[in-house]
Amino acid sequence: MAQHNQLGKEGELIAQKMLEEKGYKILETNWRHDKDEIDIVARDGDELVIVEVKTRSTDYFGPPEDAVDYRKEAFLIRATEAYLEENELDCDSRFDIVAIILKDAVPEIYHIKDAFYPE
Repeated sequence: MAQHNQLGKEGELIAQKMLEEKGYKILETNWRHDKDEIDIVARDGDELVIVEVKTRSTDYFGPPEDAVDYRKEAFLIRATEAYLEENELDCDSRFDIVAIILKDAVPEIYHIKDAFYPE
């Protein structure tokens, strides 16, 4: 596995653990629909939470969350619509980003709730 793929998987595990510690219920990880993928699907109370995890070894090129641009948002929105339809869900949902920097022994974790809204 390429080093950047391993870094991403490690970040997703850290994000999942952090969310569980906050009381989120993890429903799915790496859920796919066609070419689109949702890193984590979780429940926060009655709300469905779609979580995009971005992990970097440094913030030299900017914060990890900056990698979630309008194209990535569009992919996540499309995948979420498919997830809701496939699971016959009609509920409130939101989009969060978990940004992780793994440059030291202790990761820097930033949980951004309501990171963006569908247009």
